Amino acid sequence: MKIAFLIHNAYGIGGTIRATGNLASALAAHHDVELVSVYRSADAPKLPPGRRVRLTSLIDIRKGAPGSETDNELQQQPSALLPARERDVKAFTRLADLRVAQYLEATDADVVVATRPGLLVHLTRLATERTYVRIGQEHLIHGGHHPEVRAAQDAAIPLLDALTTVSEADAATHRAMLPEARTHIAALPNGVSAAAVEPSDGSAELVVAAGRLIPVKRYGLLVDAFAKVVAERPDWRLRIYGRGPERTALRERIDELGLNENIALMGPHSPIETEWAKGSIAAVTSDFESFGMTIVEAMHCGVPVVATDCPQGPREIIEDGVDGLLVRPGDADAIAEGLLKLIDDEELRRSMGRAARASAQRYAPAQIAERFEQIVREVRPELLPEPAAVKAVKAAEAPASAPAALRRTAARLVRPLRRKAAEAAGA
Repeated sequence: MKIAFLIHNAYGIGGTIRATGNLASALAAHHDVELVSVYRSADAPKLPPGRRVRLTSLIDIRKGAPGSETDNELQQQPSALLPARERDVKAFTRLADLRVAQYLEATDADVVVATRPGLLVHLTRLATERTYVRIGQEHLIHGGHHPEVRAAQDAAIPLLDALTTVSEADAATHRAMLPEARTHIAALPNGVSAAAVEPSDGSAELVVAAGRLIPVKRYGLLVDAFAKVVAERPDWRLRIYGRGPERTALRERIDELGLNENIALMGPHSPIETEWAKGSIAAVTSDFESFGMTIVEAMHCGVPVVATDCPQGPREIIEDGVDGLLVRPGDADAIAEGLLKLIDDEELRRSMGRAARASAQRYAPAQIAERFEQIVREVRPELLPEPAAVKAVKAAEAPASAPAALRRTAARLVRPLRRKAAEAAGA
């Protein structure tokens, strides 16, 4: 099966780029996968996909590069297809309209995946006679877009074969908001690779946070909460990794509170996994998270996360009290209380760290790739038939309504079939 992922700019940095690259790389183990970047802004991608993934760009915007189209007249004109908000924020142009249309008409892909609202609109309005499977991806949440962008995406979704969201809650929201759409809407969490580092042993007196320094992440709230922690446990430290417009305000707040010995703004760091593993606790204090890749990254490193229970992502990733803690959003006292609970109980944070590392395996890219394949099967069964071994397992399983004794017997008989199914899936 040939799969093409359309992405705005694969040469930048961001959660969508990382998640798309992880999924594309995992699928490339068994399929022909192409990552199609509308724009090329650098000589090499900062987050390169796996070596089996072909990277194609449609418009070169590198200044001074041979073939650069920064001066193309169509590149100076706004997109004729997209709402103003989408084309202004992501710089979609008439040239992008043309090049995406040409690609969609010429591609021999079996499945084409659009990874943001503008590309989703392109996918449903261009090359409409083509028969490949059209899949849109929502990397934010339904309510997370400008109303103009959301309206354009909502109008396009019924024209897709499938739409994936990064949480079950957002999939349910899309179904509720689009009750007439026959599009298959399913949750497909972001895949996050396990860290190639030794996991944390939970002994360091260090809390770690990482992400863009922007208002929604509420790092100022984390600083205020950590001031309360330091008042009780002055030996503990907080490191915040990332860049963004909030840095100056955060620096000033740290100075104001006299916490320069306890809180450090570390700037960006790649790979971040080495820094997660140095900590004993991770902190996420966002008002909003569509998913929470940083949560899974920390969990992969054996670090339990204290996260605000904001809508969508964290509550689907963290099992409160088992592999991390969920606390009230916007509440510095609640955040401090959660941090102190783990600070004061080394065995608890170590056991939660072990549980977090095990739980994070749910988000291994290979697991997410299998879920993607199942979505394709749901909408186009003939394109990706189930392996015979998998069919045998399903046929042999007892229904949930069967008596418990019968289900136990069926489960025992099915085990050898499951092993064969796993071998078939990995072949």
